[in-house]
Amino acid sequence: MTTSSSKKSRSLSPERIYDQLMSTRTADTITLSFKDGRVLTGALIFNQLKGTGRLINVDEELSEDFSIDDIRDIRS
Repeated sequence: MTTSSSKKSRSLSPERIYDQLMSTRTADTITLSFKDGRVLTGALIFNQLKGTGRLINVDEELSEDFSIDDIRDIRS
C-alpha cells in the first residue's frame, strides 16, 4: 500500500494534469515530464475535448504529440 501512495506522489492525477494544461495554455513555454522519462519544453496546443495536445519548440525544431495519459508532471 505504501508503494502505490509513493507512486501517486511522483505523478499527477489525470484530472490535475487536465486542469494544469488548461491553465498553462496561454504560457509562452511549459515543461512537460513524460511517464517514459522524457522532459520537453515548448509552446502548448491543447485540445480539451480529446485530452490530447502538441508541444512545439521552434528553436529545437521539435513537435511532440501527447495524450494526458503520457504526462507525469507539468511546469510553467
